[in-house]
Amino acid sequence: MEMEKEFETLEELLQTKQYTKVRQYLTELNDADIAGLMDQVEEAADMLKIFRLLPKDLAADVFSYLDVENQQMIITSLTDKEAANIINNLMADDAVDLLEEMPASVVKKLLLNASPEVRRDINHLLRYPEDSAGSIMTVEYVDLKENLTVSQAIERIRKVGVDSETINICYVLDAQRKLIGTVALRYLLLSDGEELIGDIMHENVIAIQTLMDQEEVAKQFKKYDFTAMPVVDNEYRLVGIITVDDIVDIIEQETTEDMEKMAAIVPGDKPYMRTSVWDIFKRRIPWLLLLMLTATFTGAIISSFEEALSMYAALIAFIPMLMNTGGNAGGQAGVTVIRGLSLGEIVYRDVPRIVWKELRVSLFCGLVLALVSFGKVLFFDQLGIWVALVISLSIIITVILAMLVGCLLPILAKRLGFDPAVMANPFITTIVDALSLIVYFRMATIILGL
Repeated sequence: MEMEKEFETLEELLQTKQYTKVRQYLTELNDADIAGLMDQVEEAADMLKIFRLLPKDLAADVFSYLDVENQQMIITSLTDKEAANIINNLMADDAVDLLEEMPASVVKKLLLNASPEVRRDINHLLRYPEDSAGSIMTVEYVDLKENLTVSQAIERIRKVGVDSETINICYVLDAQRKLIGTVALRYLLLSDGEELIGDIMHENVIAIQTLMDQEEVAKQFKKYDFTAMPVVDNEYRLVGIITVDDIVDIIEQETTEDMEKMAAIVPGDKPYMRTSVWDIFKRRIPWLLLLMLTATFTGAIISSFEEALSMYAALIAFIPMLMNTGGNAGGQAGVTVIRGLSLGEIVYRDVPRIVWKELRVSLFCGLVLALVSFGKVLFFDQLGIWVALVISLSIIITVILAMLVGCLLPILAKRLGFDPAVMANPFITTIVDALSLIVYFRMATIILGL
């Protein structure tokens, strides 16, 4: 509600051409809030007008929060001098993210206007594989030599800190630029000015390798509860840092990707409202085709028992209930195990314990569901005790099999090097549907003599 009022105020100031007040009004807001207001502006000319009214330093900060399409529109509309101001004032990791989303012509324009130092940093980050720690780190950090005094270190922070991502933690390097310790700014301010950094630094440093997957990086942040972590190469030389704001974006990205895989959708990198119909179609149709083909096994099973079903037509009415129960049970177990795998709570050696636990859970669930269905079939549907027994026993066995499939498939996928999320609801449901029908018809054959 507050955001709507701010947007209305901004629109009114623009319409009445009170540009001095627009500039003053915007400078009182947070960078992300300004970007949010700009993303709501419908006219490109108005958005560009707002952007040009911002002070230079603020413009670069706001730019990093804008949607990719709006960034592209602004960059292509700016003069070379204005573009240079943007690229040179962006943090290196934000600049890399920008370049990866822009067309080649725009990238060329930005790099041509970037300072040699910025161009060097960008090229350095672009060398690392996508989704690795090296690709998301920033090279703007404060490094200190171990032989500096506290006073000298504070003076260095004053000089280089303004262009750094964070100054809360400073990184101590030896002559070969190897990371040997860290020192907190707070500790520096409380220490004697003549003390050496090497004497007061914290030596037990937890660092990230440049090629570590970004999902694993997020786990490290969660484990240690840090706001920033250093990134080192194979020789333990400091090459950059990753800050927690980047991790928040990664967690959102990875969670979205897992949700899409669990729903049998090829992951995409654009928000839904900015994704074309054709792109959504291409992401969904492969899985729909695959699952449709695998579902033919279910049809084949029903066809093979067609003659028996014609003798006892009442059994047909309970097929959807049985398949849905099995699919839901398998999906519950699958989601629980996938979450445990993604958080590192479950490993391959835990399989016996997981199977034993799911066996007991599925038995309890199956018994309760069987009792309820037995009563319904016997007293409400009045189909007789033998039909009720067929359905109840089928439910118990189906739930047990479904939960075992649901918990084992993701673990097997992980063991084989696949993403466990791929083995979620769609595959689990397809397999469980086939198993539930086989169990159901076998029970009917044995008990009813079909």
